[in-house]
Parts: sequence; C-alpha cells; structure tokens
Amino acid sequence: MSDEPPKRHPPLGPQPGEPGRRGASANWSDLGARIASGAVLIALGALLIFSTGIWLCIGVSLLCGGMIWELARLTGWRHPEFHSPRHPLLIGILGGLTLLAMLTMPGDWPMLLAVIPIIFGWSGTHRHERPAYLVFTLGILLSGYSLVVLREVMGLETTLWIVGTVVLSDVLGYFVGRRLGGPKFWPAISPKKTWSGTVAGWIGAIVLAVVLVVLGQTGWAAVLVAPLLAFCGQMGDIAESWLKRRVGVKDSSDLIPGHGGLMDRFDAMCGAFIVALLMLMLGLLPQIGG
Repeated sequence: MSDEPPKRHPPLGPQPGEPGRRGASANWSDLGARIASGAVLIALGALLIFSTGIWLCIGVSLLCGGMIWELARLTGWRHPEFHSPRHPLLIGILGGLTLLAMLTMPGDWPMLLAVIPIIFGWSGTHRHERPAYLVFTLGILLSGYSLVVLREVMGLETTLWIVGTVVLSDVLGYFVGRRLGGPKFWPAISPKKTWSGTVAGWIGAIVLAVVLVVLGQTGWAAVLVAPLLAFCGQMGDIAESWLKRRVGVKDSSDLIPGHGGLMDRFDAMCGAFIVALLMLMLGLLPQIGG
C-alpha cells in the first residue's frame, strides 16, 4: 500500500452546475423533497420507537447497519484496489448483525463484539481514514445500543422527548438559520450552520421542556438537560459534516431524497442518545411521564 497522501476523492453527488445540486441561490428549492421524505421518515421512526422487544432490536440493527454501510463507502469504497466491490454492503450487514447480537445476548460481554465490524472493515478502509472509521463505527453501534436501552428502561415518553428535542432543534436550526443567516457556527467544518440556527435549536429544546414541566410530566431538571441534548445532537451533526468534508462528498448517500443518507438524518440522534445513556448511567436523565 502506498504511503503517499490520499488524492482528493470526487464527490458522490452532482457537481456545481449539474442537476440536483443545491446552490446558495436555491436555499428553498429542496423544501418539497425534504417534506415528503421527512413524512416517510417520521412514519418509519414512529413505527420503530413504538416497537419493543425483538422488533425494536431488529429495526435499530437494520438502521445502524445501513449507516455502517454508508460509513464503509465514505472511508474506503473509492479504492477498489484495497477490497472487493461488495465490501461496504458486507460490512454493513456484519455491523447490523453485530448490534443485534449486542442487544439480544445476555450479560455485558457482547459489548466486546463491537470490534468485529472494525476488524473486518479495517483492510478495506483507506489508511488515512481508519481512525475515523473506528470512531464512527463505535459511535453508530453505541447510539443504536443506547436507543434500545433508553426505550426499554426509561419508557416511551422519555424516548419521545429525546427524539422531539433533537428534531425540534434540527427544524429550528434549518429554518431560522436560513431565514436570519448571520455568523457561521463552525465554518471550517459545516459552512451552512449559523449561530442563529444553533441558538434557536437550544431555545426550542428549552421551550419543549418547560411545556412538559407545566403539564406536570417532568421536573425542572429537564429544562437544564434539554439544551445539552440539543447541543450534543448538533455536535453529532457537526461530526458527520467533518467526515463528509474530509472525504469530499456532499451526502453520506442518496437513499433519502432531499435528505441524503441515513447518517445525514440520524447523526444528531446518535450524538443525543449516546449522551442520554451516559446521563442515565449517572442518574441524571429526567423521567418523562409515568
């Protein structure tokens, strides 16, 4: 394998001037596709969140397997000299099966199985992207594990609150950021994100928590935790933006019209659920509802 630095990879999506490319002059041109795809995502997400037991485990494993498939493509699929063309699909399937085993086998030792997709995907990943592949694979598996644990331990209401906090933060960040503009939050990594949209997401999370407190569904601790969850969701989004910028692509894949790929839609959820699980372990996660 050559020690030369990697060449810049061609983007997966259309280039500037090609059909389907969203430019600065078309800030709202993708709104229709986003709404339609968003409605389908909401329906599928609701089906997943309202599931329990083995069906919840299978659904989350399929979702995370799809994200690992996208990750394998981003970090190595453009280098066929390193692996079989089927490499990303096989790694995605292996990742999904690994998470399913982690969720269904008794004891804590199945957590060690997380190394399996890392080991089998290592040789097919470009050497310069291997640290990112390792970190993101662990993050995807841990986020899926966190979602199932939180759903089973804390119940439906708390899980819906975490999801609602992330979605509200994302929606407000999208609309307020595009409407008001202003200084960029982290222009070197995510040039479209603004401080106005970021802060709007925090405010939306706080407002949602206050409403739940007023309705008697939780305590005031939720008002403190909510913006933290929103921020961690935003950091998940930033992390994926960093990866896409690093490998020179616009979207993680083109599975979801107007939204890109699975990682593009669930990156924020990954960040929020990982932190929520940590807070649960520390006894700091508020209970919503009964």
